[in-house]
Amino acid sequence: MRPTSRSRHSLLPLCTALALAIAIPGLTACSNVTSSDGTSVTSTEAATTADAEARAERLDALYEQYWEEMLELNPLSATFQGDPRYNDRLPNFLSEEYRQQSHDFTSRWLKAIEDIGPDGLQGQDLISYEIFVRKARIELEGEQFPGWQQPVNQFYNIASTIVQLGSGTGAQPFKTVKDYDDWAKRASQVPVLFDQAIANMKIGVENGVVQPRALMEKVLPQLDALIKDAPEDTLFWGPIKSMPESFDEADRERLAADYKALIGDSLMPAYRELREYIASEYLPHTRDSAGMDKLPDGEAWYAFNARNRTSTDLTPARIHQIGLDEVARIHGEIRGVMAEVGFEGTLQDFFEFMQNDPQFTFESEDALLAYYRGLEDKINEKVPDLFSLTPKAPFEIRPVEPFRAQSAAGGSYMRPSEDGSRPGIFYVNTYDLPTRKTWDAEDLYLHEAIPGHHFQLALQQELTDLPKFRRFGGETAFSEGWGLYAESLGKDLGVYTDPYNYFGYLQNELWRAIRLVVDTGLHSKDWTREQVIAYMLENSAESETQATAEAERYMAIPGQALAYKIGELKIQELRARAEKALGDDFDIREFHAEVLKDGSVPLGVLEAKIERWIAGRKS
Repeated sequence: MRPTSRSRHSLLPLCTALALAIAIPGLTACSNVTSSDGTSVTSTEAATTADAEARAERLDALYEQYWEEMLELNPLSATFQGDPRYNDRLPNFLSEEYRQQSHDFTSRWLKAIEDIGPDGLQGQDLISYEIFVRKARIELEGEQFPGWQQPVNQFYNIASTIVQLGSGTGAQPFKTVKDYDDWAKRASQVPVLFDQAIANMKIGVENGVVQPRALMEKVLPQLDALIKDAPEDTLFWGPIKSMPESFDEADRERLAADYKALIGDSLMPAYRELREYIASEYLPHTRDSAGMDKLPDGEAWYAFNARNRTSTDLTPARIHQIGLDEVARIHGEIRGVMAEVGFEGTLQDFFEFMQNDPQFTFESEDALLAYYRGLEDKINEKVPDLFSLTPKAPFEIRPVEPFRAQSAAGGSYMRPSEDGSRPGIFYVNTYDLPTRKTWDAEDLYLHEAIPGHHFQLALQQELTDLPKFRRFGGETAFSEGWGLYAESLGKDLGVYTDPYNYFGYLQNELWRAIRLVVDTGLHSKDWTREQVIAYMLENSAESETQATAEAERYMAIPGQALAYKIGELKIQELRARAEKALGDDFDIREFHAEVLKDGSVPLGVLEAKIERWIAGRKS
């Protein structure tokens, strides 16, 4: 199901001289005309409507042109969206020249869109305008902060991104000879990119804009896992091992020789050089502090991140208090579960029991994956009760690749490619298997797969009436807020029937509330890494492995973790508002369709459109 297209040409039966009447002063149009739905429309109203429609058409054409230019400027974005046109390109996106090019690009397009303006726009036209302008302004505002001087950490590591692309298991396709040649051309630019990363880190050292030591110590084993003496032993050799049988012998031999030279003479030396610089020169200059507020202008930088990630004007201090209040509320819910199962002891005793009792442990990686795959049929049976709007794209469940599993989250989602060649992928982390609990599976599936990210992201991509910057873009607070909201639907979808699994939902809601506390604590209240880990262990059932990885994630991407709970709270608030206003006329299927049908939007835009929906349903 797709969003309803606006009816731009409903006034075409106007008197044929209308266009001339608008353009030539003194020419009088017919005094009254009738629209296609029979409504009487004055010539002034018709002219205004026609002008708004024309401007909306112009904006749509500009959005399309913008998107095409953006993909050419950002060829990796094109690849991740399944557009193969630029798969052979890898610009030096860390360079000063590229940053200036990006600035000029954004400034030019912001001016082009604002020159047309929002007057008279309605519906999707107005939403698109508001989102485009907001995103462009935020992008330009963010340029004052020197994130480019910190190009590598354990969570977003360009070296890992490159190997994901080149391993044959990611977004870069390896189906045709041209695909193989495209990657060889793209990969030949990796040394330039790595050299620029090193140069930028050197500038960061000079300016005191450096990563926490704890993060960079995790980068070294990540790189060590990728560096091999023999090209055949690297992950980059994967496409050669799985080369399609349809390739003729000459191409097979040529590609194997080309890749052996590429890996051995270009890629591995670049990886070794990056690793050596980090170990020998960068690491001694890393900082003991954990928070962004310890960087130059770091307090303002973090406040900007909080506004950007939540798409609100909430301050770090306000978000911190929201987190504390939510932690207290959810602790009360968990005590209810303790009473239901007859557990005697403190909240912390219960957390320890849930973490350590062997009944909650998977016997093997295969058993873990089978459990997740078994949830699909069970949940799909109940989906029609809650959803009328669902995506067409399939999805798969895959384990996280070993080289990044140690620092990866428990689960993640990659949206399908636009051309349908790649399904949506739910990545399940099987590293440190004893820490992956059975009670954590149902809520994680709901969040990452159905009806969470797979519904929201795959559906958004299928909304072909929307401008592409909306189809393929997104607001973290909306997307992650929806994922967390999706977890709350478990009982209606046939899961959480076991109180321990319901605890898993509460634990993960608690985890997102804790994120509000610790992320703001780290970056605005002088909390240390160790203090964050201790708070998480004391107030939740997370393992020390997970708590450590999460704490370091918040250190690496300040503010991102705020989006989940803030977004979920807004969706829950809007649902409660709609239920109260509509009473017996409230339809959960219609509400979910209204939330999802326009793709990812800022929370203020979401609130406004739900208010309009409520008003329309009441009238």
